[in-house]
Amino acid sequence: MTPTGPLRSKDKRLFVRGVFDGIAGAYDLLNHLLSAGADRRWRRRTIDALRPLPGWRILDLATGTGDLGLNAAGREGRIRVVGVDPSRRMLQRGMDKAAKRPVTMVFCTGEAEHLPFSDGLFDGIVVGFGIRNVTNLHAGLHEMHRLLRPSGQAVILEFSRPRVFLLRHIYAFYFAHILPVIGRIISRSPNAYRYLYESVMAFPEGPAFCQHLADAGFVDVVERRLTFGIVTLYRMAKAAGGGGQ
Repeated sequence: MTPTGPLRSKDKRLFVRGVFDGIAGAYDLLNHLLSAGADRRWRRRTIDALRPLPGWRILDLATGTGDLGLNAAGREGRIRVVGVDPSRRMLQRGMDKAAKRPVTMVFCTGEAEHLPFSDGLFDGIVVGFGIRNVTNLHAGLHEMHRLLRPSGQAVILEFSRPRVFLLRHIYAFYFAHILPVIGRIISRSPNAYRYLYESVMAFPEGPAFCQHLADAGFVDVVERRLTFGIVTLYRMAKAAGGGGQ
């Protein structure tokens, strides 16, 4: 099964969880290989954009194997990170990595639309390459807004499509035809990297996604494209005195 065509919410959740459970063992290797190592730089830029302060509590939503959250937890100032993901196998990989580092990061399973945390608990929220996998984007963004404290900051890192015509077509060809073959050989998962292509092509990037963020209640939304537009950083805030939604 692939996610092309309409799927019920439960079907998509099960599909996405199965995809990431299936590639958990090869996920980090494939990220580094298929991005030529740029994924490490993109994650550093994400935490740099968040600008966490000492003592912050950060939510790493769709944490996967924890690389983004571990980057944040490794910054100076006793930063505490909670990583949440629906894939237990991905989380186990993250826990294994965290156990080898002097950081404060805990992991738990959860869906972006319904998280077991109180309003305004987090000073910062980050999402790396996971927002397009949220079944109900509207609900997921409102949940992020609810969990962020007033004046708190959030940064989302997500794939996007280059705007330069030639590069856009080269990128689309690579995503559609080359990346799935490499991913299938290494991860032995025939659907995972086909799904990556389909989900990136369907995601409402750029100004359209910025409007989704504004509709969820975020303010000061800024979009910054990196590496010729292959990925985009979205930085936003919760208004001072802003309540949960």
